[in-house]
Amino acid sequence: MSLIPPEIIEQIIAANDIVEVIGAYFPLKRSGPVYKALCPFHQERTPSFSVNPQRQIFKCFGCGAGGSVIRFVMNYENLDFVAAAKKLAERAGIEIVQAELSAEDEARYSMSRRLKALHAEATEFFHWHLMKKPSAQIARDYLKSRGVGGEIAKSWKLGYAPDEWDAMRDFAQTNHFSEEELVASGLVKLRDEENPHGEFYDRFRARVMFPIYKEDDVIAFSGRVLEADAKAAKYVNSPETMLFTKGAVLFGLNKSKRALIEAKSAIVCEGQLDLITAFENGVQNVIAPQGTAFTDKQARILKRFVDEVVLCFDADIAGEKAAERSLASLLAENLMVRVAEMPQGEDPDSMIRGKGAEAFRERITAAKDFFDFQIDRLASKPEFATPRGKMQAARKTAESISLIRDAVLRETVMHRVTQRLEVSAQEFVKLLKAPTTKALEETASSETGPEPIVLDERLRLLTLLALKDAGAREWLLAEAWDTMLQDQPDAELLVKILGSDIRPDDDTSIHVFLSTLNAAEESVISGVLGEPLPPQPMLTVHDCWRDLECRRVRRRMETIQARVRTPDLALEEVAKMQKEIIDLQKRLSDISRPLSPPL
Repeated sequence: MSLIPPEIIEQIIAANDIVEVIGAYFPLKRSGPVYKALCPFHQERTPSFSVNPQRQIFKCFGCGAGGSVIRFVMNYENLDFVAAAKKLAERAGIEIVQAELSAEDEARYSMSRRLKALHAEATEFFHWHLMKKPSAQIARDYLKSRGVGGEIAKSWKLGYAPDEWDAMRDFAQTNHFSEEELVASGLVKLRDEENPHGEFYDRFRARVMFPIYKEDDVIAFSGRVLEADAKAAKYVNSPETMLFTKGAVLFGLNKSKRALIEAKSAIVCEGQLDLITAFENGVQNVIAPQGTAFTDKQARILKRFVDEVVLCFDADIAGEKAAERSLASLLAENLMVRVAEMPQGEDPDSMIRGKGAEAFRERITAAKDFFDFQIDRLASKPEFATPRGKMQAARKTAESISLIRDAVLRETVMHRVTQRLEVSAQEFVKLLKAPTTKALEETASSETGPEPIVLDERLRLLTLLALKDAGAREWLLAEAWDTMLQDQPDAELLVKILGSDIRPDDDTSIHVFLSTLNAAEESVISGVLGEPLPPQPMLTVHDCWRDLECRRVRRRMETIQARVRTPDLALEEVAKMQKEIIDLQKRLSDISRPLSPPL
């Protein structure tokens, strides 16, 4: 359940036309009363993704994803409900005032808000030092040598951490941040990790600072050492905090998201300066992982925006291994993977500064499919010419192909690889590792979305009527629906519908209700909302309700009949149960026949 009041949710949904919102992410094509497109949430060749402007809902009839405009932004941008609602509120110029929280939630929300404020202040603190302080000349000189001038530093809010042990600590405390908040932010480090209330010192010292964003908020930093002979680590990142999980963030995504969506391809750079140089020189569909290899979470985030990834790591053994380590996570999301090879001793930053952005684009265009890249590397080794060496290459390639979860893609790649290696497909198949049960389950989950909720015909009709017909809904609410449905299988969703403040003639009230559901429930409702009402709603609701009542009576009879067969029951108890069976049989005969023809 969201922390945003229902009336604010109503305003957000009413102010954000779903066709306009989704159409800003990818093209929609008019098809009668709806708009269609290829679904962004699973692989398909024929469009099954539908957007209904009248109902203001989306539904994919392939993977089952569906819901309101808020649900779409949640799924597409990989955001939680509150973040998606805030994004849409900002788009429409609506101010959000959040509802009252529990004491525990209030404490977490308050700490999160304070940590975001602290990171925002720290960003300005580091940036001011870089731009103004004489002591930061070493940082300015370094950035200048990498082609980063004042305007670019301002655009990316680059900074400099003073070569002091307590500069950030003193600054934060002067700005009324507590020691607890400082430690929780990761901007300082405890001398004794076992004592959270002990002394601490600045984590970042004498480093160029790169702020790491999630949406519009700075949530962490990466600091690069400046002294060439420094004994300290070249890069120091913020530790994981309430705000920051290293494997769940992509550097530069806050700026490159639009370019990623338009290109449907992501160029993956190894370092922050590689990315900044490419972006500022017009190659803007770029991102960088926080580390050299992709995590599963980062791959899932990237899949929301692109179909292809071009790995652009350094042209050395370490870069090659980084590409291989990234492969499993990327292939698991059915992303096409290519590898752009940089000239020896070059990286994207040096290449663009030395030869221009066009030369870099040419490298990206010429990037090889990962498996061709891998075979070329293996074939360059002397032992490849021997039968033993070729078999080792086949095993290595088969190991990579085994990571492909999509059966059609795996077959296509295998065919191409066996031709290049000059081995028979039958022998190569023997080298492939079968996908693990876990991998198959994860593939099914990623391809089909949430576990679907299946309603039988009667419950689906009642759900439709309770949502879309005022008379039928009013009749249902006058019945003892809470008692009737409490032991009906799969009736939980109908209970939620009848217990909510839905007005069938007001789509916005339905969208507010959708905001209280999980993804599977919202998917069912979005499908039901697209169905037409039966010709005679009141007759249908009577029939369906009587059918549910008959089911309920029969279940009760079956339960009692099973208990009567229990040995060693007292005669009084047996007589009592037999009487109840007779009463239930009479109740069944008293239930009227359907008023409308059978369904």
